[in-house]
Amino acid sequence: MTRDKFFYFGLFGFALGIFFRSFYDFGASFWQFLIFLAGAILVAGLISHKAFHKAKPFSEKKVSPLFLISVIFFAASLGVWRFDFSVDKGIVPKLEEKVDQTVLLEGIISVEPDERENNTKLTIDIEEDRSASSAGKILVTVAPYPKFSYGDKVKLRGILEKPKNFNEPDDLRQFDYISYLAKDGIGYVMFQPAIILVSKNNGNSVKRVLFNFKNSFLENVGAMIPEPAGALSGGLVVGAKRSLGTEWLEKFRVVGVIHIVVLSGYNITIVAEFIMRLLAFLPRFARFSFGGLAIIFFAIMTGGSATVVRASLMAILVIVARATGRLYDITRALLLAGFLMILHNPKILVFDTSFQLSFLSTLGLIYLSPTIEKRLGFITEKLQLRQIAAATIATQIFVLPLLLYQMGQLSLVALPANLLILPTIPWTMLFGFLAGAIGFVSQIIALPFAFIAYILLTFQLKIVAFFATLSFASISIPYFPAWALFFCYAVFAFLKILSKRKTTFVSRQQCG
Repeated sequence: MTRDKFFYFGLFGFALGIFFRSFYDFGASFWQFLIFLAGAILVAGLISHKAFHKAKPFSEKKVSPLFLISVIFFAASLGVWRFDFSVDKGIVPKLEEKVDQTVLLEGIISVEPDERENNTKLTIDIEEDRSASSAGKILVTVAPYPKFSYGDKVKLRGILEKPKNFNEPDDLRQFDYISYLAKDGIGYVMFQPAIILVSKNNGNSVKRVLFNFKNSFLENVGAMIPEPAGALSGGLVVGAKRSLGTEWLEKFRVVGVIHIVVLSGYNITIVAEFIMRLLAFLPRFARFSFGGLAIIFFAIMTGGSATVVRASLMAILVIVARATGRLYDITRALLLAGFLMILHNPKILVFDTSFQLSFLSTLGLIYLSPTIEKRLGFITEKLQLRQIAAATIATQIFVLPLLLYQMGQLSLVALPANLLILPTIPWTMLFGFLAGAIGFVSQIIALPFAFIAYILLTFQLKIVAFFATLSFASISIPYFPAWALFFCYAVFAFLKILSKRKTTFVSRQQCG
């Protein structure tokens, strides 16, 4: 129990330090002050414990609150230090002098191009200063054609700008675009510059091979499944960034099924189970080793979004737990996955909505879904409809405060839409994958699989289109204050603690 407390309080303190530092900067020595404070509290705890208690200070039965507080402050100091270490990434002094001027730059496309309806977003590692401690990145908006690929070296001529925060139309919220880009190391933007290709096949060779395979796979799918079904299939199977178009994306958002447009944790779970069953013929160690590597390569190929990375980390933790024969604690695994992600990039904790939604929805699945499922006896278990309904309600409840705070939109038709669509997702992924994979050999042989996938995809699109036409499909809330957001999650935490204590009390009563 003592180790568990130190584990949970340590992770909480680390996240708290990053969260606090995301908004306030008290200088480079602030993290040192927190360490001093943690040490002072620890010493005070040791003195008070020695004076008033005979038990050991780190007894398994009870840990002094002062010790736990010192753990929080010490971990928070590490969180502040980690954030400080990441602050200046993306800022290049030589480029700072050229902001708002026409510049000539050369760089390599370091992220898979984000193709949209009317333009393409390119993230480019600049080569202005190779000796800089942190490479700068520019987000460049270009026309849809000509197309560029990961690893292309390009020359740019245009006006170098700093990103600016902005407000959405009819919305009181200001989107912190500066911090949103900074989390990915992007400090500059450029709109519609003159751009020419210098050379191809630069960048990481593993990424390049995986991206090329994915693009060839998508070409196979696109040749057999027409749009917009083809774009949806690409998003479901390999997390393709090919845009469905603004109109369709808005429909998915209104209906509350935007999570199926891109690769989600649900899809990763399906992929992980499929890989492990596919490798069932291998010896135990080889099966788990190849399974873990396959999930890592799949996460890289799909672009490594926050949702995919978290789900992949959890899937790998499941594999490790099975391989070692240790009990798999889903809560511990989720927190460990979240810790590893914010350790790698602390800015995602506050400035990456995808990470926040992914984390909260998983918490909903862990803590709320089982309770809700017990109360849905009137829904059949066929096709896992009861489980899907419980999961949908639980995740909607857990992410609702954040959605209202970030976007101000609440879907009233999310439950029926998810109940109709989610049971078809595994089959859509299977037949979409078979169509694309067999297409490498023969598109004629792959056509039957593509046809089945097309029927399922068309069904999903029809469901979305129908619910999106309903006047009451969603409601808009122009302003949802931050204090209301924290209050909602404080209530969730209080109810969870209360429920756990009630369960413990009942168990003791029964044992007694």
